[in-house]
Amino acid sequence: MSYAALGAGLAVIGAGLGIGQIGGKAMEAIARQPEATGDIRSNMILTAALVEGAALVAMVLSFFVKAQG
Repeated sequence: MSYAALGAGLAVIGAGLGIGQIGGKAMEAIARQPEATGDIRSNMILTAALVEGAALVAMVLSFFVKAQG
């Protein structure tokens, strides 16, 4: 079993769960306070992009570790 594949898989699973949580909580916030939809949406997109970036870095690092080892 390749540790790089395991690391990349865990990064993708973690990002998927994180973005799902972000989307769900944003929808709850919009349902509670509809007048803040624009602010909530922009913050949701920014946070999802940061989570996705962290997952991408984790996947790239897992492949770099595999390439060196």
